[in-house]
Amino acid sequence: MSKTKNIHEQKILILDFGSQYTQNIARKVRECEVYCEIHPCTIDFKTIEAFQPKGIILSGGPASVMEDDSPLVDPKLFKMKVPVLGICYGMQLITRLLKGKVNPAKEREFGRAELMLKTFSRLFKDVHSKSVVWMSHGDRIANLPKGFQTTAFTDNSPVAAMENSIDKIYGLQFHPEVVHTDEGIKIIRNFLFNICKCQPLWKVESFADYAIKGIKDQVKNGKVLCGLSGGVDSSVVAVLLHKAIGDRLICIFIDNGLLRTGERIKVEETFREHFHMNLKVVDASQRFLKKLKGVTDPEQKRMIIGNTFIHVFEEEAKKAGDFKFLAQGTLYPDVIESVSFKGPSAVIKSHHNVGGLPENMELELVEPLRELFKDEVRALGREMGMPEEIISRQPFPGPGLAIRIIDEVTPERITMVQEADKIILEEIKGAGLYKKIWQSFGVLLPVKTVGVMGDARTYENVVALRAVTSTDGMTADWVPLPYELLGKISNRIINEVKGVNRVVYDISSKPPGTIEWE
Repeated sequence: MSKTKNIHEQKILILDFGSQYTQNIARKVRECEVYCEIHPCTIDFKTIEAFQPKGIILSGGPASVMEDDSPLVDPKLFKMKVPVLGICYGMQLITRLLKGKVNPAKEREFGRAELMLKTFSRLFKDVHSKSVVWMSHGDRIANLPKGFQTTAFTDNSPVAAMENSIDKIYGLQFHPEVVHTDEGIKIIRNFLFNICKCQPLWKVESFADYAIKGIKDQVKNGKVLCGLSGGVDSSVVAVLLHKAIGDRLICIFIDNGLLRTGERIKVEETFREHFHMNLKVVDASQRFLKKLKGVTDPEQKRMIIGNTFIHVFEEEAKKAGDFKFLAQGTLYPDVIESVSFKGPSAVIKSHHNVGGLPENMELELVEPLRELFKDEVRALGREMGMPEEIISRQPFPGPGLAIRIIDEVTPERITMVQEADKIILEEIKGAGLYKKIWQSFGVLLPVKTVGVMGDARTYENVVALRAVTSTDGMTADWVPLPYELLGKISNRIINEVKGVNRVVYDISSKPPGTIEWE
């Protein structure tokens, strides 16, 4: 089998009913090296047929199937002779559509529960007879649909799992896709391989060749413009494009003066010298600083930086020549948020010009990563030989250090934040914690405090240290860094960063706080 062949041939369709865990389902299926896509539950039956899935998964959701306006699917789906797995709401929907009965549970079941297997099921092959699962439901199955049997139960759910093994329709009252379900990945693998008969064809090395071929087919002999930020996504996009079209790719890196120490040099060394790309570096730092003069409102900062970036990019794009294509690092979560079913509002955000570029640029988008999750992008970058320093780097905000200065942005304050940031990252890396932390950084606060340095009174600035763990940035917990490490970071910042005499540690989680301070 050639590397580019068949990676989408065997695929799973996930119909989204608004569950907070829907992306987890897709990630788990992808981890099993099976391709899948999430689509809103509102898509029509012809679209489902045209997708030609090897199996269908119905997600959970916040609604109750007993409500008059609860989301449904076309019952013809169950006549396709394709295995179906319903999770939580998906299981209750199967019951309703196939003439079973769902009732409100006497006690709502949320959190961990002990699952007990009742009878043999291919879905539970190699799963222990008793295991911990994660529940999140207020309704339960009262009467099974015809042809179904109960395969597992909990103390509060007499029907925690059901199946019609002849028609290959399965239901789970719990969530196998979350980490709190101890053997959830076994259940998902059983559905994919024992029931749907999928093969593990979805591999990063296969995707690289597939994406390169897709770029060539789309671009043909055209030229592509790529806004390079130095982050993971835009960097992987640039390398893929360069492998596909070589010097017909022009990358533009805009130095806005709000970057980490040495960022511009690293980008030039990596992409110009290591990958031999056609890279144009634009120093617009003074332009950004001038626009930000006197501004303290965080939203105004973001607007100014975003608009200035667009204007600079447009100007440089015109100078670079005649282009028809613009490359963007759109990822699959961006696409999902545009189309997934999320209750009455239907759409979280419109997916267009993810990088913030104006629609009237009249450039055709090239988005080679739009089928990938973040971890898959990192794996792809490693497969293509990209430096680990880029692939494993922590997220960095689009507005840069401007939103880590809780006051007017000035050259002096930028220098303080850059130097503090450098120390924090050096010490976090030195402690072996960098890859375990989602983000770690310093924030310059708009207050001054009294201190004593060298027997002299000081009245200087405060830096807040922030370190959080997260999987997607939507929620985050503060990291209990070792006291010794905190002390070392604090000591270095106070001694090495001119103008700072105090360091504090932020122990807020998200929610209620946010990761960045602005």
